[in-house]
Amino acid sequence: MQCQFFLHCLWLNSGIMEAPLLELFPHYADLEDFLQNEVEARYILKKATDCLERIKKSSRKAGEDEEIRYLICALVDRNWERIHTGHFSSVPLTIRKIYAIACFFKIFFLLLESTDPRQKEKCSGILDEAQLLACTDDWSDLKAALMDYLDKGQETSVEPLPILAAVMRVSSACGIPQLDAPGLNEFQTKCFQAQQPTLLLNTIKQWPAMDKWRDLNYLVQVAGNRTVPIEIGSNYANDEWSQQLVKIRDFLRRQFVHQSEDGCREIEYLAQHELFAQIPALKADICVPDYCTVSGAEEPPAAVDIKAWLGPAGTISPMHYDPKHNLLCQVFGSKQIILAAPKDTDNLYPHESEFLGNTSQINAAELDFKKYPLLEKVRFYKLLLQPGDCLYMPPKWWHYVRAETPSFSVSFWWE
Repeated sequence: MQCQFFLHCLWLNSGIMEAPLLELFPHYADLEDFLQNEVEARYILKKATDCLERIKKSSRKAGEDEEIRYLICALVDRNWERIHTGHFSSVPLTIRKIYAIACFFKIFFLLLESTDPRQKEKCSGILDEAQLLACTDDWSDLKAALMDYLDKGQETSVEPLPILAAVMRVSSACGIPQLDAPGLNEFQTKCFQAQQPTLLLNTIKQWPAMDKWRDLNYLVQVAGNRTVPIEIGSNYANDEWSQQLVKIRDFLRRQFVHQSEDGCREIEYLAQHELFAQIPALKADICVPDYCTVSGAEEPPAAVDIKAWLGPAGTISPMHYDPKHNLLCQVFGSKQIILAAPKDTDNLYPHESEFLGNTSQINAAELDFKKYPLLEKVRFYKLLLQPGDCLYMPPKWWHYVRAETPSFSVSFWWE
């Protein structure tokens, strides 16, 4: 009876009446290509998919749910350990795919047990971790349908969050060229080919995000139940810096409500996170600027990495550089930015560690010429990034970024 109720709920709540959520789970034949050398995963996922087929036909065997759920949980744990062994970038794609599909089946079997709010909350956390660690691209429809189902009826904010006031534009000195919504040819010639950092004005005013995202209640409604990695501390190069996973609704309340009330809470920062892959509804509020199609090759870039940067006033990205072209777009709030050219790399005292090799030891906002005398040779460029502005930075240009107000930025990286 519990199983039939769950299937009925999936049909009603998946939002895909012509393709019930249950039908979005893959068949074993869909998994075989990447499981060829994974004996354990082949065995467990074959049993799981066979069980699911019997459930569809109301012919599953008594007691088999518990056994397969145990095996699936073991598969999740085993591949979580494999993902966390060594550097993340070296984890084979196969392992991340196994972890993803195992998490999806773990959610399914947990919901066979119960669909009460606490169980759905648990499943929601599993889904978020799959998105953060795994490769879920092959099952994007299943992921979206599960997210929709699990979010229905979950906790929403009782205490309304603020609608952030629009930051009034101010006149500010700018040490680099400024262009007003340049066309692609102008951008390619004056910015991209010239390797010239440029402040681009009036280029994202049409984004729905420009109005929607200042209402923090909207962000809670669309994304509040999602778990994301938050940086603790204003500067990732400091020894006290750390990270933790939190729900967006809790992060927003701590940093945009309670932070302003007592003024002494530690700064937290949702930084450099692929939020829009995790929450497609938010991606619908922006669009990839056409400038990101400009490439030195005959073909446009194969992919654009989109990152989110959300936090209170006082968040800092220390002086560092990125290896790709970078278009930093300011949705709300303002940021003080200091730039330096790649030719000054040796004068900017990069950290010696491999992890921080692209990060300078200096505090660009308070230069210490006595401790770092080579800074006398560096030319710094300063600007204020305001709502609606985009800053183009060529590869390996050093930049320091400090939020002057509560801020939401979106960066686009491409090669």
